[in-house]
Amino acid sequence: MLMRGLFADRGLERNLGFWVPLILVIAIAALGHWVAEQFYWALVVVAPLLLIALWDMIQPTHSLRRNYPLTARFRWLFEDLRPFLRSYIVEGPLEGRPFDRVSRSLVYARSKNQEDAQPFGTELDVYSDEYEALCHSINPNPKAPKRTRVHVGTHQCSKPYDAARLNISAMSFGALGNHAIEALNMGAKIGDFYHDTGEGGLSPYHLKHGGDVVWELGSGYFGARDKDGNFDPDSFRDKAQHDSVKMTEIKLSQGAKPGHGGLLPAAKVTKEIAETRQVPADEDCLSPPGHSAFSTPREMLEFAAKMRELSGGKPVGIKLCVGQPHEVFAICKAMLDSGITLDFIVVDGGGGGTGAAPLELSDHVGLPLRIGLYYVNNALIGTGLKDTIKLAASEKVFSGSSIAMNAALGANWCNAARAFMFSLGCVQSLRCHTGTCPTGVATSSPARQRGLVIPEKAQRVANFQSKTLDSLHDIVVACGLESPDEFTPRHLRQWKNNAEMIPWSQIVHEVEPGKLLHEPDDTAFAEYWRMADPDTFKPTL
Repeated sequence: MLMRGLFADRGLERNLGFWVPLILVIAIAALGHWVAEQFYWALVVVAPLLLIALWDMIQPTHSLRRNYPLTARFRWLFEDLRPFLRSYIVEGPLEGRPFDRVSRSLVYARSKNQEDAQPFGTELDVYSDEYEALCHSINPNPKAPKRTRVHVGTHQCSKPYDAARLNISAMSFGALGNHAIEALNMGAKIGDFYHDTGEGGLSPYHLKHGGDVVWELGSGYFGARDKDGNFDPDSFRDKAQHDSVKMTEIKLSQGAKPGHGGLLPAAKVTKEIAETRQVPADEDCLSPPGHSAFSTPREMLEFAAKMRELSGGKPVGIKLCVGQPHEVFAICKAMLDSGITLDFIVVDGGGGGTGAAPLELSDHVGLPLRIGLYYVNNALIGTGLKDTIKLAASEKVFSGSSIAMNAALGANWCNAARAFMFSLGCVQSLRCHTGTCPTGVATSSPARQRGLVIPEKAQRVANFQSKTLDSLHDIVVACGLESPDEFTPRHLRQWKNNAEMIPWSQIVHEVEPGKLLHEPDDTAFAEYWRMADPDTFKPTL
């Protein structure tokens, strides 16, 4: 009955992984006296396979393994190999996600100082709905300055900072290994641009090579917290006044997981990371969803003013992924009402993200960068604050054209995270959250980090940033402008239908300067303005 059951109903096929090794073992044993000695080594290989097949047959949790012992495991092998096979064999040059092969190859070439020109024209379908164009001028401006910087700091700031047009976006120590942090900061030093710490704290590796640093402080206040997880002003003061720290940044939310706290698992909280974050080692490190130091727009500005004072007068700003637009207008109302101004605002987009995040948040929570820029830029223009407060953009920035397009929508400079990871050698293996990054970038494993040679990768970081700004300059020249600040929505066009390309100035209508203060009902933002209250982030109806 047992044999009939095994072979009936395609039973031989289902149990192939069991019977083939078993028959081989019996055959080798029976012929053992007459075969050469080397055949006995086959038993060494087959016996473990037989034991695996036996276990697969009796284990209760996996149906495929019970029905197809041993052979079902090949499914997992191909699942593990699938991302690599698709990337190197299956995908076309413009099909990869989140970054296609063409985009990654551009970063690789520029970081290595290799030729980055493309032969035989564009591979893009210029008549598809996704195509966008930057409008050049019939009268280019070859005399445009090759490098321009952004002066950051209001009259309330005693130590303003001149930021580069492209900088390293927030990536924490812990999410990245110390070799990657060192290489990024050394590259920032070589190229004279800044390196955002991410919310994981200001580590010794951020300061080791003297590159400019923007210290990001999230809801966990890592590196500036007391034993209960609250903001510690004394701890913050001691670090924020370091010469390498040029600005400080309050992280309200991030594009990958807006409104969601981060978690660094206990296994990744090494003694060194724990010391940097001021948390216990070998315990889960939780970053709460919201801040405990403030809960209203006015309180947030008071906290920002306190940070500016403690840092010795350095610029302070916020970073957010826009969700409910009225909250942006509430912050502007609070600045006008309190007299406390931010020095800069970084808008992160829902398409960003380097570390792991819940799929639902990454895919469906948070507005894309351009829509977020639209609201923040118009809120600043409409309240007369645009000339005072600088605006930065962070989402999938990797080329001069992406910087120019963001500039057309109001961004004074851009930050990039994943592009700089590519310059370090990242191959988009999508293992950032596992600690098994094959290139040693997003891991704390000493063995894996051995492959990342800091001085060599630092030069690549600097090369990529410099050559990308060269390409931005080429676009500025082609458009007949003096600097990226002169880009407007008129320079950016996209298809409206099969026969008409329209400028973004017809898609997003900029409010007139100061109009929200005098005639808000005559603007497209009247409803958001009415909902905004400087003393609450909740809408007032």
